[in-house]
Amino acid sequence: MSVARFDFSWGDPAYHQETLENLKTAIKTTKKLCAVMLDTVGAEMQVVNKAETTVSLQADGQVVLTPDRGQDATSELLPINFDGLAKSVKKGDTIFIGQYLFTGSETTSVWLEVSEVRGQDVVCTIKNTATLAGSLFTLHASQIHIDLPTLTEKDKEVISTWGVKNKIDFLSLSYTRHAEDVRQAREFLSKLGDLSQTQIFAKIENVEGLTHFDEILQEADGIILSRGSDAILLGAETLRGLYPVETISTVGRICSEAEKVFNQDLYFKKTVKHVGEPMTHLESIASSAVRAAIKVKASVIICFTSSGRAARLIAKYRPTMPVLSVVIPRLKTNQLKWSFSGAFEARQSLIVRGLFPMLADPRHPAESTSATNESILKVALDHGKAMGIIKSHDRVVVCQKLGDASVVKIIELED
Repeated sequence: MSVARFDFSWGDPAYHQETLENLKTAIKTTKKLCAVMLDTVGAEMQVVNKAETTVSLQADGQVVLTPDRGQDATSELLPINFDGLAKSVKKGDTIFIGQYLFTGSETTSVWLEVSEVRGQDVVCTIKNTATLAGSLFTLHASQIHIDLPTLTEKDKEVISTWGVKNKIDFLSLSYTRHAEDVRQAREFLSKLGDLSQTQIFAKIENVEGLTHFDEILQEADGIILSRGSDAILLGAETLRGLYPVETISTVGRICSEAEKVFNQDLYFKKTVKHVGEPMTHLESIASSAVRAAIKVKASVIICFTSSGRAARLIAKYRPTMPVLSVVIPRLKTNQLKWSFSGAFEARQSLIVRGLFPMLADPRHPAESTSATNESILKVALDHGKAMGIIKSHDRVVVCQKLGDASVVKIIELED
């Protein structure tokens, strides 16, 4: 696992803190980096089941969705957290209720068809027999605008307490619908000081977000689409079953099988063409490093970086070999104390496909001398050998800055 996602749609901060402490223990034991992502609740429509009773719904029967949250959830009546549903749907619309996943043979999620709008209530025909269990279920109606804030008061409270305390690397912004949603979230994070470096990933989960995709892409640090992209997001599939470990190892095998048949050459050419000319300085260096690595059949690309940007650009060209991103810490001050940056940048690059970050020793002088670079390179090569991705007589492509120049060099390892 590269990034641990803490989904605040479920559980309280104490529950998530316990999970995080387990993660910290695992990081220490395995000596492997793992980043932390806080996933917001956002503008999520929910069925509220205060009494946590099991609700059985029969196909062809009827059920009423009501904004009256004082009511208990029953087989005939489901209270929801959104007052505007009746104004937003019409007869014939479909509504999905469950825990995210629907396979077609599902018995824990239900499809409804709107048969009548009665005041603020929505009367629905049940399309499949199902049993809903738990304290809340999500409700999806794809084409409608939900008049709920993207960053809810609950989200803000969790971010400013749990998020700040644990210095989260990523904020996953659920139900992002406009670029303005991302701007507002970034403004909120920057006021919290400790989270000014936290990256925002916009989750595109409805038609509204899809319509404004291009502008959201400009504003966000990353995009989450259910499911695929640089990483595979594990959610309800692993949460709900009895075999989480087997499920995750199966997903891992699917990933490696997909990697085997991925046409890297074609992708590289397409990406170069898409970027076009003239390329920026960094883009040119990144694509050259990948081209050289392909041509000489290098086992690994080693990239020296301080912000992580150079390594991310190399990964953008999807090289077939792993990219060791050596993050060089930078000394910075807030006028009161000196500190090293680098840990954030190293952890944040874990979310990018093919990047394996390591943090260089901050005791090395900050200026780039050839002796310093050689000693850091030796550490990186030893790290690669220990990981089992570099062996004797392998070729390695190194991408680094020497003074003002950026250099791509090929080295061949001896015994």
